[in-house]
Amino acid sequence: MDVTTVILIYGVFALVGILALIWLGLMFVASRLSESVAVSFGRSRIRLSPLALTGAWGVATLAMAGSLYFSEIANYTPCTLCWYQRIAMYPLVLILGIAAFRRDDGVRRYAIPLAAVGAVIAAYHYLLEWFPQIDTGACTVGIPCTQVWFREFGFVSLPLLALVAFLLVIALLLIPPRASAQAIDEPDED
Repeated sequence: MDVTTVILIYGVFALVGILALIWLGLMFVASRLSESVAVSFGRSRIRLSPLALTGAWGVATLAMAGSLYFSEIANYTPCTLCWYQRIAMYPLVLILGIAAFRRDDGVRRYAIPLAAVGAVIAAYHYLLEWFPQIDTGACTVGIPCTQVWFREFGFVSLPLLALVAFLLVIALLLIPPRASAQAIDEPDED
C-alpha cells in the first residue's frame, strides 16, 4: 500500500474514533440528566463490556502498527515527543494483549495511567503543530516536534492519531467489567 492510502485509512480510523469518543461523552453527560438515557447507556455498557479489553488492545495494536509504518516504511523520522508517545503506547500492546487473553480486568489500574500520560504528551504535540511558538524546548535535537508530515482532512496528523488512540484506550478501559456493569445498572430491589 502506498503512503497516501495508509494516511487516508488512518484518517478514517481517527474520524470514527473521534465520533465514538463524542458519542460516549454525550451519552455519559446525558445519562446524568435523563433516567431513560441512563438506562440505554447502561445497556450499551453491558453490551460493550466483554469487548472493551480486547478493543483497547486492538486500538493500541493499530496505533503501534501505524507508528512503525510511518517511521519504517514512509520514512517519517520520529521527533522526541513521538518517541515519548511510543514509550507510552508500545507497552500497552503487550500489557493489554496479555490482559485480554487472561481476561484480567485488573489491568485497568495500570493501563489507564500509562495511556493518560501518552494522551497528555500527544495533546501537547498536536498543539505544537498548530502553535509552534508555544514550544518549551522539548524538541531541540533532530527533527523538530513542529514538523507536520501530513494533515488528512485538514486536521488529522500523527499526534492527533496518537491522541485519539490513547483516549479510546482510556474510554474502553473505563467501561466496567460485565459483572460490575450489571451490578451498577441493576440495583438491588430490597
